[in-house]
Amino acid sequence: MLIESSLDEVKRRESALKIIRSKVGSNGREAIYDLTGHAGGFPLLKEDMVLLETYAGPAVFGDEIQRLGREHLGGDKILALNRTSSGILAAVLALVHDGDEIVHYLPRSPAHPSIPRSAELVGATYLEFEDINDFELGEKTALVFITGSTMDHQVVDEANFRKVVDIAAQWKVPVFVDDASGARIRTAVYKQPRAMDMGADLAVTSTDKLMDGPRGGLMAGKADILDLVKSKALQFGLEAQPPLVAGMVRALENFSPERIVEAFHKKVEVYNALKEDVPSIMETPTGFMLKPEGFKAEVNAACVETCLSDEDLAFVFAMLLLDRHSIITIPAVGMPGASATVRIDLASKDASRIENPELIHAFKETLTELKAIACDEEVCRAVVHPHQATQKQD
Repeated sequence: MLIESSLDEVKRRESALKIIRSKVGSNGREAIYDLTGHAGGFPLLKEDMVLLETYAGPAVFGDEIQRLGREHLGGDKILALNRTSSGILAAVLALVHDGDEIVHYLPRSPAHPSIPRSAELVGATYLEFEDINDFELGEKTALVFITGSTMDHQVVDEANFRKVVDIAAQWKVPVFVDDASGARIRTAVYKQPRAMDMGADLAVTSTDKLMDGPRGGLMAGKADILDLVKSKALQFGLEAQPPLVAGMVRALENFSPERIVEAFHKKVEVYNALKEDVPSIMETPTGFMLKPEGFKAEVNAACVETCLSDEDLAFVFAMLLLDRHSIITIPAVGMPGASATVRIDLASKDASRIENPELIHAFKETLTELKAIACDEEVCRAVVHPHQATQKQD
């Protein structure tokens, strides 16, 4: 296998960042296409710069993040965090104790790794359900999670969402919605209500996913429970610092769901063109994706024997797509534990700069190259870890 540990994932990410740095250094930011849907940004105003201080920043931007955050997510109060994962950890630290149980309902496993990892950190049992008929709570359940949209953009059914909330209410257990991208996909594309409007006690979203804000977490909640989470966040330094908060404020001011809706319609042409030659390709709400098992199916269909795992094939493809065509996807740059699915998100800001025929050609050509090298583990290793191959030659 090419990727066997979190350390391998870190090294793969470092290799991808070196490729990006080289391309941007040679030809500027326009040389790359970030189609992850996570590009984010810092849409700050000139007058914001003098306020990015430890105390002046929170004082000036605090009221605005509360107002705009409540408009976006609902709830009584808002908490800005340095990452969505930070909010998940803060909530678990505040509400769950050693020996308790965390129960998670999501449209499709696996969950974002921050949830089971946080459970393990406090000594709690973690249970995951993707079939609503199997979902159940117990005497030790201290917190219920719902994922609004998975890492691969599988969106929760609204009726099942409401059923989980009702069950949790019967047990008097708080509900926390991991709505990282779901806060926008669910509402803009599927016209679902905001999580807080459907009875959640807490909800968190990523301010860089399908919106042009910095990588950070924005949490909404009922006042009493959010205060508990905020206390833990401040104790452990999980809160967003002034530059992040300012960036979130400006991103929320600029946010418009129209780009997401446009991507929902645009993806049809690209998906249909790819489906003819890549049967394993799948639609997402705002684009298309090829899962690890899909790569293996495509390689097998070409009668190519490979010892690589499904995930390895996805990592090789993502690195080739970046190196050859300057297209960034999560399996190339994602953090350890991120999905290995190659997902092209046409709601990404850079999607407007790449024409559909160019994108289709890049995807097909990269898949052809993957099939040509999948039988050679060392060649594939050099694609994922090019710096290691250089060191061996030296």
